[in-house]
Amino acid sequence: MRSNSRGFLTAALLCLGAQLPGVPLSAQASPQSKTRVANRGAKAPTLVVLITVDQLQSEYLDRYRAQFTGGLARLLRNGARFTNAMHDHAATETAPGHATLWSGRYPSHTGVVLNEIGVADAGSPLLFGRIAGASPLRFRGTTFFDWVKARDRRSRALSVSRKDRGAILPVGRSQQQVYWYSYDGRFTTSRYYADTLPAWVTSFNARKFLTPYLGAEWKLLLPPDAYSEVDSVSVENRGKDFTFPHLFPADEEAAGVAFTEYPWMDEVTVDLALSGVTAMELGKGPSMDVLAISLSTTDAIGHRYGPDSREIHDQVLRVDRALGRLIDSLFVLRDSTSIIFVLGSDHGVAPYPELKFPGSDPNRGRVDMGQAVDSARRALSARGLSGNALVLQSGIVFIDRDVLKKARVNIDSLIEAVRNETLRLPGISRVDRVRDLGAAARKGDNIARRWLQSIPGDMPAVLTITMEPYFYDSAIRFAT
Repeated sequence: MRSNSRGFLTAALLCLGAQLPGVPLSAQASPQSKTRVANRGAKAPTLVVLITVDQLQSEYLDRYRAQFTGGLARLLRNGARFTNAMHDHAATETAPGHATLWSGRYPSHTGVVLNEIGVADAGSPLLFGRIAGASPLRFRGTTFFDWVKARDRRSRALSVSRKDRGAILPVGRSQQQVYWYSYDGRFTTSRYYADTLPAWVTSFNARKFLTPYLGAEWKLLLPPDAYSEVDSVSVENRGKDFTFPHLFPADEEAAGVAFTEYPWMDEVTVDLALSGVTAMELGKGPSMDVLAISLSTTDAIGHRYGPDSREIHDQVLRVDRALGRLIDSLFVLRDSTSIIFVLGSDHGVAPYPELKFPGSDPNRGRVDMGQAVDSARRALSARGLSGNALVLQSGIVFIDRDVLKKARVNIDSLIEAVRNETLRLPGISRVDRVRDLGAAARKGDNIARRWLQSIPGDMPAVLTITMEPYFYDSAIRFAT
């Protein structure tokens, strides 16, 4: 596994006769790409399909390529693969990854820095479902679809995903048709987009797509000898249910929640996308429409079982088949020469520390990176200040400067104390003051550059904490 961010993004472009307007095909392929893209004329596409596979590492494309028979095989064979593509920001998570992929801008510009402050919005409640309200409230700027829409006001978009952030952020603030899974066997949206579901989504939900899977088993797609991974790694899935087959709940309520952890979630997401293309008549022309589809199950399975598991191997093979069905179905519905497919990923995943570091200590390879922040928070609490005055999220330390000033806290001394105490922890590589990142980045410091490109200038961030390669925060017990 590579420790740099190159392994965290893969991008492919499949041009089957279609050409991006105003962009010669020779300019659309990476200089490193070994793939030749045939120029069948300058026909403008009527449908651009933006595919995000959550937590798909580029290593998987090479590791399992010989067993691909579907969409990934097709993209690798006929598309242009950008082998040096990477997310050049530090906090590689789902929300910033999706915002960056389809806007071409860093989190420092999109304002979507972390999952915790991604799309959650109590002011935009869901029509129904078990999760909170959501919208692109924090997203800044424009996305690919906005540029398409600016060129032709008739253009439309459909964006679907299991995750709210996976559906919302690819189209930014555009109020198009955007749907995500509600954890109860239905797809929903928020009132940012609509007050009711269109008939085609209501009809799709009425199919009760969970029912065929109740009590079913997730079995290997191929014979067991086709998988080189050991299927008895007890650290996976917190020591529970870590061998095939995996039983899906028979109870409908439990199944509604558990569905996100099984490969069938991706199959149903593809079904929803295809239903939408038909109902909305996307890609029929003459304008260019956009279909954004984010498949989230690779992320769920990667978190549970890790990047070197038999489960992730089987899941990536299933993604290949699901994308093959998506491509084949769209080619039946629309002229294949008028469709462009683009594939990307939002982030990767590191191995479980237990599998990377020798020994039997259950905490090996883990560091309590919030230790110093917690200590400072207790001291502030003793002075009557709320916990929000000093917060650590995904390696970034934030402060409420106004609150601290009002309490006459020496802010510079507080920051330096947290920094020094954190630096003493084993597994911590560096702790940088945000104010120093720009100068370091200009001197060629890659880590500083990635942190700098993660944090908007108006965000109250004061420190960034970088762990040594392969180390985990001690609070995390799933692969991440």
